[in-house]
Amino acid sequence: MSSTRTLATGSRVLNQLRNDHRTVALILVVPCALMALLAWIITAADFDQYGPPLLGIFPLIIMFLTTSITTLRERRSGTLARLLSMPIAKTDFVFGYAIAFGLLATVQAVLVSGLCVGFLGLDVLGPAWTLLVVAIVDALLGTALGLFVSAFASTEFQAVQFMPALILPQLLLCGIIVPREDLPTPLRLLSGVLPMSYAVDAMNVVMTSTTVTAEFWRSVLIVALFMLAGLALGAATLRRRTG
Repeated sequence: MSSTRTLATGSRVLNQLRNDHRTVALILVVPCALMALLAWIITAADFDQYGPPLLGIFPLIIMFLTTSITTLRERRSGTLARLLSMPIAKTDFVFGYAIAFGLLATVQAVLVSGLCVGFLGLDVLGPAWTLLVVAIVDALLGTALGLFVSAFASTEFQAVQFMPALILPQLLLCGIIVPREDLPTPLRLLSGVLPMSYAVDAMNVVMTSTTVTAEFWRSVLIVALFMLAGLALGAATLRRRTG
């Protein structure tokens, strides 16, 4: 792995995205619109309860979709095959993508967190910057998962089909709908090995604690480890095929 080639890959992706206004809007505008819609349709008390977990989940889902589809386009257009025929490692490609989308994820998290706390009136006990930390890590996790599943899809439709298989079960079991401790034992055990559960756990700490606790950092670390594992798997499963 070469840092120069990794940064060059990230720069190339950012240059491409700069001209892709729809993708940029999907990444930066849609999460803000979803949070504003949520604040509009529920009470302030409910928004304080459901807003923080969804603040972490929406970026994960959007980055998952964006990254998986964009990577698949690279393969189908032949760009990936040309890149991998050059002296560039798979890890350079994967981590270059992670850097590019990670920067966008950071901008996205700043915008959404600022909107929720500064304009929509989201009230949490913990420091506001902890919301930003979780939102960024979740968005990076979505990027890593998107890079991973893109290796198993042949069309953009197939890439989208992975969302109900990988994301929706986590959404059901992460503790937003039913507290994890109230789930049947097999489902509770399953939720313990799903990264979205720890993203919600981290947000719950932000909602209920005035200090940054060890539990918060433990949950963030677990999500970050899932993210790194997803990037490693994405590099391991990357193929030169174009279709």
